[in-house]
Amino acid sequence: MATISITGTENLATAPAFYVPNRLDDAILRRIDTLLGGARKVAFMTDEILRPEKKMMRYIQAPGRRCLVFNFRKADVRELREKVMTILMSGYDVLYVPGRPHRNMGCISDLPEPFMRELAALHITPLPLYVGMYRKSRERAYATEAPYDFAEVQVLPKPAPGTHMGERLLQAWMEASAEGYRRHSPTHKSLARMLIEGLRSNPGGQLTDGMDGSKLPYYKVLGVSLALAKHLRSLVTEPRIGILLPPGKGGVIANYACIIAGIVPVNINYTSSEAAFRSIVKQSGIRRFITARAFMDKLPSFPWPAEESLLYLDRTLKGIGAGKLAYWVGLARVAPAGLLCLLSGADRQKPEDEAALLFTSGSAGEPKGVSLTNRMLVGHVLQMRSIWYLEQHDNVLASLPIFHSFGLTASTLMPAFFGYGMVTYPSPLEAKKLVELIEREHCALVFSTPTFARSMLRRANPNTFRHVKYFVVGAEKLQKALADEFRSKCGVQLLEGYGLTECSPVVAANLPDPVIDDDMPYYIPSTRAGSVGHVLAGMAVRITDPDDDTRELPLSEQGMIWLKGINVFGGYIGDPELNKGIFRDGWFKTGDLGRVDLNAFITLGGRRARFSKIGGEMVPHEAVEDAITDMLMLPEGFSGRPIAILGVPDEQKGEALVLLSAVHPTQHAEALAEIRSYLQSRKIPMLWCPRQIIAVEAIPALPSGKLDLKGCRYLVNEALKINI
Repeated sequence: MATISITGTENLATAPAFYVPNRLDDAILRRIDTLLGGARKVAFMTDEILRPEKKMMRYIQAPGRRCLVFNFRKADVRELREKVMTILMSGYDVLYVPGRPHRNMGCISDLPEPFMRELAALHITPLPLYVGMYRKSRERAYATEAPYDFAEVQVLPKPAPGTHMGERLLQAWMEASAEGYRRHSPTHKSLARMLIEGLRSNPGGQLTDGMDGSKLPYYKVLGVSLALAKHLRSLVTEPRIGILLPPGKGGVIANYACIIAGIVPVNINYTSSEAAFRSIVKQSGIRRFITARAFMDKLPSFPWPAEESLLYLDRTLKGIGAGKLAYWVGLARVAPAGLLCLLSGADRQKPEDEAALLFTSGSAGEPKGVSLTNRMLVGHVLQMRSIWYLEQHDNVLASLPIFHSFGLTASTLMPAFFGYGMVTYPSPLEAKKLVELIEREHCALVFSTPTFARSMLRRANPNTFRHVKYFVVGAEKLQKALADEFRSKCGVQLLEGYGLTECSPVVAANLPDPVIDDDMPYYIPSTRAGSVGHVLAGMAVRITDPDDDTRELPLSEQGMIWLKGINVFGGYIGDPELNKGIFRDGWFKTGDLGRVDLNAFITLGGRRARFSKIGGEMVPHEAVEDAITDMLMLPEGFSGRPIAILGVPDEQKGEALVLLSAVHPTQHAEALAEIRSYLQSRKIPMLWCPRQIIAVEAIPALPSGKLDLKGCRYLVNEALKINI
C-alpha cells in the first residue's frame, strides 16, 4: 500500500482558508480532509466540467458534506467569490478538488490555464498544497497518478494578497516540486550502479554501430566496460581522463568504463581550436586521453596530445586479453547486478561526487568547465524518463557528440538505464546516412537541431520517420515553416526543447498532444507553438528584471530566467568570481530571457546577451565586432562606436548576423566580401560572418557609454521591416 505523508503543517491556517492543491486522488483527498478536521470543518469546491473521478465525487458529495459545484463556462466570478466567502465566514475551510484532465506524464499540475485564471480571479488568496507522487523504481520515478509508492503533501506558506495569484501559485508548486523530487526520487544511487543495473536487467538490448552495422547486445557492452574499468583503475591515477571519441561503440564503452571505474570522463570537443583544447586540458588537469588511431587519422589538424599520454582503445582492449574479456562478458550475462556492482566497486562514489565534466563552447573566451555529479545525472535521466515514453528496446538515434551534454545524458546514458536500443553514428551532419539509419533501424526517438533536421527532410521519404515517436530539436529556434513542412511531407511533429549544459541539459520540452475526448473540452496541452516546452518535473523557474536581479517579476512577464532543480550544476570549475554572479539563494541565472505561462510552458524572448544561436553554435557578437574593428580604417575625426553586430531570425540557420555600421555608407557588397575574407584569414568560422550591412548615421549608445542594444535592435528591425 502506498505511503502518504504530510509536511509543512506549521503553515496550516489558524482561521478558515481556501486550500488549492496541484492534484489529488481519492486516498490523498481523504488524508487532507482528515488533517483539516473532516465534515464539521471542511467544505469542497469543484468544477462540473473538469469533474473528479466518480469515487472522489461520491466522497465530496456524501450526505452531511458541503460541496460547491460550479460551471467554469457559466459562472460569474463575483457571484462565485461570494459563495466561497460565505462558506469561509461560516467557519469552514474550502478545499478545491481538481479533476484529472488529459495531460502529459510529467506536468506539474492538473489545473488547466483557464481554471488557474478563474481561481485567481476570485481574489481570495489561496493556501497552496503541493502533492508529489513518487515511485521507488527508476521507471517513472515522478508520477502524476496512481500507482505510486510514496506521496507527500506539502503545506506551503500562504502568499501575500495581490495580483498574479495564478503565477504565484504555480511558482510555489514548482519550487515544492524541485525540493520534493530531490528528496524522494531514487537519486541516492551512484551513476555506475544505475548503468550496471540498467544494462544487466536488459541484456537483450543492443547497441547498433551505424558506421559498420555491427550490433553488440548490452551484456557484451557491460562485460567489456567492466573489464576496461578494471584495467583503467590499475593504469590511471588521476581523478579525470580525457576522451576524444565520437558516438559509436568505442565512445560509449569508454565512457561506461570510466564511470564504473570511478574516473571522471572529460569528453572533449574535437572540433575546437588549439587554444580551447589547451585550456580544457589545463582546467581539468587531465594527463591521459582515450582515443582511437583510426579516429585520429580523420582529424589530422587537431592538436593531438603527445603519444605517451594516449590510450588507444583498440590496443588497450587487445592488451586486456581475449580470455579476460570473455570472463567479464560471461559474468555480465549471468551474474546478478548486485554482484557486478560489488566486484566493480560501483558504489564507491557518493551522490555529490563528480561523475562527468563537460566544457562549454568557449566562444567568448576560455571554455567553462561544468561539473556534473552522480545525483545530477541520475536525477536528470529519471526526469527525462518522465516525459518520453518508449517501449523497452525501442531505438534511440545517438548521433550528437558525447562532448555535448545532450549527447551524454539523453543519447548515451538514458538508453542504458532503461534498456532502449542505441543506434550510434559519429556525426549529426551526414543527413543521408542518418535518414537511412532512422528508417532501417526503426528509431523511435531522434535528437537533432532544426538545421540538421532540415537536411534530413531533403533526403527523407514519407516512410522514413514512420516509427519515430519523438523528434526532439533544440540548440536554435525552430522555424514554423520547417515544422509545417516536416508535418506535411513526413507526418512528423518536430518538438522544440530548451536546455543548457549547466542543467544536464534539458529544462523544458514540447511533447505530442494527447488524443482529446469530445467530453473533455479542457486539457493541459503537451505542446505550445512558439514555446520551448513544459518545464521538467523537479525543476523550478523564477523570472527577474533583466536589469535588476533583486526585483522578481511574475512568471508571465518577460525577464531573466533563473532555475533551480536536481539537474542544475553548482558552478563552473575554478571560477569563483563568475559563480558569484550567476547564483543567488540556490538559483542559477541562465542569461536567457523568457516567460512562463500558467501551464508551465517557457517562451524564450531572447538568447543570451550578445550571442546568437546559428546552426546550433553559440556565436558571440562581441568577438565578431572585435575582429571586424581590427580591420577597419576609421574616418579622420570619427568618434563613437563604428559598428555593432546583431542577430536576426533566419529560416535556414535559426539566426543570422547583420552588421550595423556607421562607417560603411556605400559599396556594401564589396565591404562584406572584404570582411569575410579577413575573418577567414583569422580562421573565424563562416557562420560568424555577417550576412549584410545596415548603414546608420551613428551606433546608439547609453549615457554610460555602453551599447544601447534596444536602440540598435530598433534600427535593424526598421531597416529590415521586422515586426517583433
